[in-house]
Amino acid sequence: MRMLVLGGTWFLGKEVVGGALARGWEVTTFNRGRSGPDVPGAEAVQGDRTDAADLARLAAAGPWDGVVDTSSSELPPRDVLLAARALSGQVGRWVHISTVSVYADWPHRALTEASALLDCPPDADDAFGYTGQDGSPTKYGFQKAGGERAVSEALGDRAVFLRPGVILGPGEYIGRLPWWLTRAERGGPLLAPSPANRQIQPVDVRDVAAFALDQAAAEDAGAAFNVAHPQGLTFAEFITVCLTVTGGTGRPVWASPEDLDRHSVRQWTEMPLWRTHAGVWAVDSSRAVAAGLRCRPLGETIADTWAWLRSDGRPVAHPRWAEHGIAPKKEAKIIASLPGATG
Repeated sequence: MRMLVLGGTWFLGKEVVGGALARGWEVTTFNRGRSGPDVPGAEAVQGDRTDAADLARLAAAGPWDGVVDTSSSELPPRDVLLAARALSGQVGRWVHISTVSVYADWPHRALTEASALLDCPPDADDAFGYTGQDGSPTKYGFQKAGGERAVSEALGDRAVFLRPGVILGPGEYIGRLPWWLTRAERGGPLLAPSPANRQIQPVDVRDVAAFALDQAAAEDAGAAFNVAHPQGLTFAEFITVCLTVTGGTGRPVWASPEDLDRHSVRQWTEMPLWRTHAGVWAVDSSRAVAAGLRCRPLGETIADTWAWLRSDGRPVAHPRWAEHGIAPKKEAKIIASLPGATG
């Protein structure tokens, strides 16, 4: 296989490149060289995917059997379309990393790949879309839906769309799991969102990368796949593992959604991974599992992320990192208001 990876220097892109090289494939990466070093063993081409001349120079280095696009998350559809058109004649399959946010019903209802998508033109600019008053739908979701349409227009049935929800693991740059781990290590009463038995289904970055490569090498017609952990774990199990791997001596103090809302705790960011909408962790990934998605136990993801942080793991700087986690004083105030809470 000759593989092109758009991005390829951090988190998912880095895992895709490393996995492809481990399979003995020839790998070319294309990025601006700003987010980290290229993986040794890959042929690095530097350039800007929003620049037609840079794309023409990249296309001249082809052809490739497949491409995995890990670098379009912050691009408007028209820029995705520019790259897809420029490279369509030089690639076989195109694996596009998308998101569950493209669904019109996310996060309110359970999702399958047959669920309706948000409507966005394939040539839309970065002004298209809006974010609803309750945080859904999101402008990001509209933009990503338009990006999918752009790839479909250029690649037809050679396009594969992977729609993950939350991706965790070593190298995470958003800060969700790292915040919970560092909080668990600190110890003491730990504010946690009830119900404790609520199932969550984040997926390991290494498992997403492996599935992306499998799809890049597949020979059937392109398709869309929800990528979420088919078993997941409960929030209680999640916190227990965080405490165990860090050696934290704290205990969870469970607060109801009403209690957290009364103290204006922001879902998804101030309390990472917590959101009350019915469909946020109700993503059906059975199609991906049938196509070969294999997800390691999330306890392994948590332990490996802690090992990475302990070994001086440094994520690529990203503004969303600062959004995550509740301030210690605010946490203590909420816990103090819950005299009846049990750990």
